Amino acid sequence: MSAPLSNVRPEPDQVLVDIARYVDQFPIDSQEALTTARNCLIDTLGCGLEALSYPACTKLMGPIVPGTIVPHGAKVPGTQFQLDPVHAAFNIGCMIRWLDFNDTWLAAEWGHPSDNLGGILATADWLSRNQVAVGKSPLTMRTVLEGMIKAHEIQGVLALENSFNRVGLDHVLLVKVASTAVVAKMLGLSFDEIVNAVSLAWVDGQSLRTYRHAPNTGSRKSWAAGDATSRAVRLALMAQKGEMGYPSVLTAKTWGFYDVLFKGQPFKFQRPYGTYVMENVLFKISFPAEFHAQTAVECALKLHDQVKNRLDDIDRVVITTHESAIRIIDKKGPLNNPADRDHCIQYMSAIGLIFGRLTAADYEDSVASDPRIDLLRDKMTCVENADYSRDYLDPNKRSIANAIQIFFKDGTHTENVVVEYPIGHRRRRAEGIPHLEAKFRTNLARRFPARQQQAILALALDQARLENTPVHEFVDLFVI
Repeated sequence: MSAPLSNVRPEPDQVLVDIARYVDQFPIDSQEALTTARNCLIDTLGCGLEALSYPACTKLMGPIVPGTIVPHGAKVPGTQFQLDPVHAAFNIGCMIRWLDFNDTWLAAEWGHPSDNLGGILATADWLSRNQVAVGKSPLTMRTVLEGMIKAHEIQGVLALENSFNRVGLDHVLLVKVASTAVVAKMLGLSFDEIVNAVSLAWVDGQSLRTYRHAPNTGSRKSWAAGDATSRAVRLALMAQKGEMGYPSVLTAKTWGFYDVLFKGQPFKFQRPYGTYVMENVLFKISFPAEFHAQTAVECALKLHDQVKNRLDDIDRVVITTHESAIRIIDKKGPLNNPADRDHCIQYMSAIGLIFGRLTAADYEDSVASDPRIDLLRDKMTCVENADYSRDYLDPNKRSIANAIQIFFKDGTHTENVVVEYPIGHRRRRAEGIPHLEAKFRTNLARRFPARQQQAILALALDQARLENTPVHEFVDLFVI
């Protein structure tokens, strides 16, 4: 007869300890990371402001009980809602992810690290308002920027070598883990309490990727991150109240995360936590498109003038891409809704070739009903280039390469147009930031009068002034 399983409570898993130590002790002194975090902040909020034009998004927002206003609660930018930090985090997270236009991280796992802003900004705003209410000093936006850097780093470093999508789990579980750790620190939890909070995030129920893939692709992918970052705030608040943790949540035999959900394999790590992810994050500047297709759409726009008047003459279109793109967005057959379309490389490329653009409105039924789109999609074939797949995973390159070539019925063809690095890549940062700021200006104009736009811009584009601004004063600029 085997010996009974020991009930001696183990020391916390090293993964938990490393995350807690990072958020608790690591100093942020990279000016590049702080500057990038500021650009990430304005871009992410701008994406949320654009999403407020879409009823499918706004119907999910506001308090759970209509009319509820929380005294000293967190405010939701672009709205008049003032909510508890948990639901404010959902609102903010939902709006910034809705149009698939915020930043991206691509590695063994994919994701959008700025999804964490929902929990970070809601918590910081709520804490600031309550501290001012009792005569204490508020948190400053420097705290928000540092929290963003650390959340990006936790999510991104875990994603470098560990593919959650290959076991059917959605990347928003990393948002929950990262947001929980950062929010726990913002709440003033001790090191041990942060460990407890992070363990609660790992032991929690994790989302399946069902809503991202045919035949079930749907709008949950637009609010899943909001759900994750808000859940993180809830778990951190529970740890603050003394709720116990689960020290071997990952490694426990039979019942731990590794055995239950990760095929028994421990996580692998390429590098320690620092500021690498924020410095290398990918901005979606030009197109609200799943990031593996960003360079494909750039290729399509370069070919637009050559094909716009010859659509009926096209025999076939060859899209040369990388393995991850084929796995997630190579999609044939009917596309049932906007969430389906913005995860189809053929659809996004077809819009670029036909119209010479790709906007959020191009995923709506009014555009998708154009019969030319599906006719062109049917002529498209995706093929993998092994070099593209290898460079995608190379930490010194991190390319997201695509190429498009058009073959006509008369035997002629276009050049094979290749784009390796999208405009939002670190290698094109100097080129991209003016466009990122222009995108922010456009999104501000969607929601605010001219004077309010100017007040936001004057602060948001001034690094030193922004870092020293109380969080609640910054958020108040975004209230309508």
